This record gives sequence, structure tokens and C-alpha cells, in this order.
Amino acid sequence: MTSPDNGTTPKVGAGRPVKDAVEASTRTTPKARKPTRQTAAQGNVLTTLPVAMTGRASPAKAAVGDKPVFAYISSLPQPQRSIAERVDALAAETLPDLQRSVKWGMAWYGVGDGWCFSCGGFAGHVKLTFGRGTALTPVPPVAPIGMGKDARGVDLGSVEDLDERQLASWMKQATAVPGFGGKKR
Repeated sequence: MTSPDNGTTPKVGAGRPVKDAVEASTRTTPKARKPTRQTAAQGNVLTTLPVAMTGRASPAKAAVGDKPVFAYISSLPQPQRSIAERVDALAAETLPDLQRSVKWGMAWYGVGDGWCFSCGGFAGHVKLTFGRGTALTPVPPVAPIGMGKDARGVDLGSVEDLDERQLASWMKQATAVPGFGGKKR
């Protein structure tokens, strides 16, 4: 394709002129995809776990209920799976009327009218994030990127990193403040 100005400048994409045909050919080549694997539990492809929070934790489809959360957790590699299973069990033991959902590629937990905290698998750790973490005592130490200014949490590298007493306290406190996606309490 040529430019209407003098007929010699090649164009690529949305009518952008480029300086030479070599640059044009590299800009039009699609990026190679990383290998993926199909997981029966998820029903869609799962790439390697992301290193940090960058929008989505995994390609798990959004769905409300216990079954999608259990499928998400079972799709995680070890040791992330064991950590997420223990966090899920602790939430079930600690919170009556617990509700589960997969949203934004992570397991979300709530009681009543909103989602209070999430548990997502990442390369080397599981991130447990409280949406209104700055309202908790003590405030959890990690401020995750892309989760909002009030979000705080912990990064768990192994099941031994779980301070179950502290996590249970944070879970109870988190249900007392307004959650995401629900009515103000």
C-alpha cells in the first residue's frame, strides 16, 4: 500500500507511514503465543501463572458458586493449589454463609452483599487480597498493583506461610465493611 503524499512511503496498520519495508514487515507480524494447556476443570486454556498482578490472574471464566471456585483452585499447579485449598477451607470454617465466585481470574469470597477478599495463584506464590484492606487491623502488608488504593493483602509462598489466626481475623473484619459489587452495609 502506498501513501497518497508521494506514492513511495509504505503504510502499516491504521494508515501509519513507516520508514522502510523491513520495519513494516516486523510490525505486521503477530506475536507468537506461549504454549497453552487445556484443563478439564476450567474448560478453557490456562497459560503459565503470571508473576505479578497485571489485570487478570488467569483466564478462568467468571462464574458464581462453589463449583467454579473449586475448579479454579484444582487447576492451579502445586504449591499454589495447596495454599489456595487451605485459604478456601479457612474461609469456610471462619465465615458462615460464605459465598464464592470466580471474577477477574481469581477466586472471590463474600458474605452478604459484596465480595470481600480474593485468592489468586501467581508464579511462586498465592496472593490473598482484601478489597478494603486499609480498614483492617493490623493492615495487611502488601499493596497489590491494580486492585485499588484501599486493597491490601499477603503473598503466600507455601502453606507454612499461613498465619491462620491472623487470616481468620482479617476475613471476619473484611465481612464487616462494604464489599465490591454489592450494596453498602
